[in-house]
This record gives sequence, structure tokens and C-alpha cells, in this order.
Amino acid sequence: MNATSRSENQAAGADVQALMQQLGAAAVAAAGVLALASTVQKNQALAAAAAAIRSQRAEILEANAQDIHAAQDLSNALLDRLRLDEGRVAGMARGLEEVAALADPVGTVMASWTRPNGLRIERVRVPLGVIGIIYESRPNVTADAGALCLKSGNAVILRGGSESRRSNAAIHKCLQAGLAAAGLPAACIQLVPTSDRAAVGEMLSGMNQFLDVLVPRGGKSLVARVQAEARIPVIGHLEGNCHIYVDRAADLAMARSLVLNAKLRRTGICGAAETLLVHRACITTHLAPLIGDLLAAGCEVRGDETVQAVDTRVRAATEEDWYTEYLEAIIAVRIVDGLDAAITHIARYGSAHTEAIVTSDEARAAQFLARVDSAIVLHNASTQFADGGEFGMGAEIGISTDRFHARGPVGVEQLTSYKYVVHGNGQVRPG
Repeated sequence: MNATSRSENQAAGADVQALMQQLGAAAVAAAGVLALASTVQKNQALAAAAAAIRSQRAEILEANAQDIHAAQDLSNALLDRLRLDEGRVAGMARGLEEVAALADPVGTVMASWTRPNGLRIERVRVPLGVIGIIYESRPNVTADAGALCLKSGNAVILRGGSESRRSNAAIHKCLQAGLAAAGLPAACIQLVPTSDRAAVGEMLSGMNQFLDVLVPRGGKSLVARVQAEARIPVIGHLEGNCHIYVDRAADLAMARSLVLNAKLRRTGICGAAETLLVHRACITTHLAPLIGDLLAAGCEVRGDETVQAVDTRVRAATEEDWYTEYLEAIIAVRIVDGLDAAITHIARYGSAHTEAIVTSDEARAAQFLARVDSAIVLHNASTQFADGGEFGMGAEIGISTDRFHARGPVGVEQLTSYKYVVHGNGQVRPG
């Protein structure tokens, strides 16, 4: 690199650093205002933003079409996450209204008690402050994250991927319209206006004085980088290697329906099932129909020797397959000797995201739900329900597999902390 190029790069880096510092300072100021905003004012902003998304859906779809055209080198899973249509745009608007309809967590008294000396103590929900969100492909995250942070009283700095920059900008414009309609600062929801990768580095290690928490939402490499390099707390998950276990007491019709939905409804989401476990006791009745359904639907099946014997199209599974989050129409299938073996397999290979059991035996279901240590466990339901909207949260920023602070869908309550408010009448602590 010659001296001129080095100088230009240094200047560009300085520009990005200055930009991110400006965004951070503005977010801190806005967070102070938003933390004290009324529920009515926040809901007014969300309603106006939803109306703007509906009225500007043509502009949003056109921006998304340009992003799709420029991103043909992406995988099918990432293209599916990037793509918007009329239904998905309408869903974003509904999501904003659903978040508005949620109870406002800010100021909620979580618990209260009175001490023998008369001190009355309350544990009260408060916003986290300023949240940084780094995400790839999914333009709907712009709307979901903006709405959830707004309702929970947090300012947010959004850094979307370059592949979705036009879509993100069009959606962000609608959120800004909502803020303006409610008289809230525009800096409550900011979108990083540069695709320069240096902006991510700044969020990870150069904005400690502004950001209180980071939320990564994207591929394994992005999340791993954020978790490794961030100097502030992170809420996130590396991957969703989800399992569905068909027990010996599973209703066959139900199992067939659930397995197909869990794997193939949308293969590119983190709640898609990647491994199917089948109890050895129901091989003769359940295995062939389950494998046949998957193959007929265009899903590649990779299995152990017993599964391969069912159909010549089944490929041999490797050890790596049990660890893999495919995010496409591929599933790994293994025969297990029972409930204990299924739980052992999930503990060894899973990512602590979402697991399901299909069984009519309530006692066995209860064991599975109690013993599987994942963020979400389900009985007789598809893993694709691993979604904040489906949980009645209106939307989610992501599914956390952490055990600290937030676990599972991250909605408005999970974006708050708490403080202790103590009421006295002159008490002093004796020496």
C-alpha cells in the first residue's frame, strides 16, 4: 500500500469513527427523553409508523427489489430472509401495532415489600439505555427492533447489512415519520448511514461510553465476531440447530404434519428443525412415512444406516451433520433407543435453541420438557413457533440462547432491567 492509499484509508476510518461518535451521543440524549416518555406518546409513534409503512409499501417493495437484484450471489436462505412481499410488509405494519398494544413494561413494579424498620422497597422495570443492533439480510428487523426498543424506552442504533441497505432505509424512513408524529427525537431510532465495515468495529469496541448492550442477528460468523470482540454485554445466539423427536407414543398423522412443518415451512429461519430423532420402537410404523414425506417435498435426507435402508435416496449422515444448522431443505435423521438417548443427543449436538417432542404420553413429554436445557421446548407443536410474534410478544429482536439476562424470544420485557426504589420516613441505619 502506498502512502497516498494509506492516508486515504486513515481519513476514511476517522470519518467513520466521527460519524459513530455522533450517532452515539445523539442516542444517549434521545434515550434520556424516551425513558420518560408516556405510553400514549410511544404508542402514537408506533401507530403512525405502521400507517407510514402501509402508505409507502410500494417504495419499500421497490427498494427491496433493487436489493434482491444486487444480491444474487447470496445463498437461498439469505435471499429468503432478504426478500419482502406484500404479505411481509403488511406483517411489519401489524407487528408495530401489536407492539403498541402490549403493556408498557417501563415503570412496572415487579415486586414490593416492607422491612421491619418501615422501609418500603420496590423493584421497578427501567430501560436498558442505548441498544446497538447489528444484523444481516432481514429488513424486517429494522421495523421489529425499532418498535421493541421504542416501546421499552430504549434508544437504538441499527446497523443493517449492505445487502439490505435500500430496504432498511425505506423502512427506517417510516419509523422516523412515526417519531416525528409523536414529538419524539429522531435519534430514538437511528440507522447507520454507511456500509463501511469499520462502523461495526466501532460499535464493538469504540462506543463503550454510548452503548449499553449489543444484539447481533445474522449468520454464525457475524454473531461469533460480536461475541468475541464486543466490549459491552451481548444478547444473542450462534445458531439454531433445532431437533424434533418422534417418540414411540407419537400419533403418526400428527408426527407427519409436525415434521414437515418444522423442517420446510421456512427453511432459512433459526427455528427450522435440522435434525429428526425417531424412537427405535416405532421404526416399522413411523419411519418410512416420515422419510417419504420429506423426500416427496424436495428435502434432502441424511441418515444413519437404519434410515438409509428405508429409501435409496437417503444419503449417509456424517458426524458433522448432527452439528449442522443447514438453513435449507436438508435434514439429518437418526434412530435413538428412547427418550434418554434423544435427550443425550440433543445435549451433545444441539445449540440450546429450540427442541420439540411428539408424543401422546404426557409423562414422557413432561420429562423431555424438564430435562432438555434449551431456550424453547415444545410438546406436540412445530419448532417454527420459536418466534416472539407467535409468543404474543408482538415481535422480537431475536432468540437468545444465553442464560444471563434474557433467554428465548427477546421482546419488550427482555429489553428492560430494573432498579430498586426505596421509600422511607426518616430511617437511619444504626451503627
